[in-house]
Amino acid sequence: MQELVDKASILIEALPYIKKFRGKEVLIKYGGAAMTFEDVRRNVLQDLVFMNYIGMKPILIHGGGHRITKNLTERGIQSQFVNGLRVTDKTAMEVVVDTLADINKEIVHDINKFGARAIGLSGHDAEILHVVKHQANGDVGYVGDVDEVNIHPLKELTEFNIIPVVYGVGFDDKNETYNINADEAAAKIAAAMGVQKMMVLTNVRGIMTDPADENTLISSLHVDEVQSLIDRKIISGGMIPKVKACITALRSGIKKAHIIDGRIPHSLLLEIFTDKGIGTEIYL
Repeated sequence: MQELVDKASILIEALPYIKKFRGKEVLIKYGGAAMTFEDVRRNVLQDLVFMNYIGMKPILIHGGGHRITKNLTERGIQSQFVNGLRVTDKTAMEVVVDTLADINKEIVHDINKFGARAIGLSGHDAEILHVVKHQANGDVGYVGDVDEVNIHPLKELTEFNIIPVVYGVGFDDKNETYNINADEAAAKIAAAMGVQKMMVLTNVRGIMTDPADENTLISSLHVDEVQSLIDRKIISGGMIPKVKACITALRSGIKKAHIIDGRIPHSLLLEIFTDKGIGTEIYL
C-alpha cells in the first residue's frame, strides 16, 4: 500500500509543474553520453514523448561529435580542434552534414515509434540558422557563428504539437554550409523562441567543485560566479561552451537554464516535475 501512496505523491508533486508548463515551449540540447548509450537514449526520448503528451512543446537540438569523429577517422581524416571548435574543411563538412542527418533521422524515427510526432530539420536546409564565418580563433574553416535565427519553421511545428528535431548546421549569405557548435545553436534558438526553460544534457551530474566527487555538485549558480570558476579550472573543457550557452540564453530573456546528467534515468522529467530537481541551475 505504501508503494501506491508514494506513486500517488509523485503525481501530486508533478501537478503544479504540469499546469505551469502546459502549452509552453522548452528546449533540450542533446549530446554526449545521452546519445551514445541505448538505454540513456531511450529514456531521454521517452521523456520528450511524455512532455509532448501532457501538452508541453519540447524542441530538441542535437549534436553528434563522437560519431562525426568516428566517421572522419574511417575516411582517413584526422580531427583537429581549436578551443573546442572542430576545424572543418570542405571534405570534413560533407561528413559532418551526412553524419548529423543520419543521427537526426534515427532520433525522429524513435520519437515517432514511442508515440509522439517529430520532424527533423537542418539548420541550413530549413533556413533556420544564418551564420557568419567564425573568426575569433583564426581560420577554422567552415565553422559559423549564428547571427540570426528564423523561428517560423519551428513555430509551424510546435503550434501543432509536433516535436522539432534540429541539427546545427547553418548557411551564410552565399548559401554555403557551416558547422555550428550545438551548444551555441541551442542557446540562440532558445533565445529566439523565448522558451520557458533550456536544458543541456551532458554526461556528468552538473558543475562540481571536485569532478571526482558528486557530493560537491553546485546545484545553483549565478552567472557572475562563472568566470571565477573557469579561472580556477572548476569549469573547464567541454563544460565551458555548455555554461556559456546557458548564459547566452539567460541574458536573452530565458528564465531558467539547467545542465543535467542525461545518464540519470528520466532526468528531464525529474528536473521539470519535481520540487528538488537535479543538476546545476544557472540563473541571472
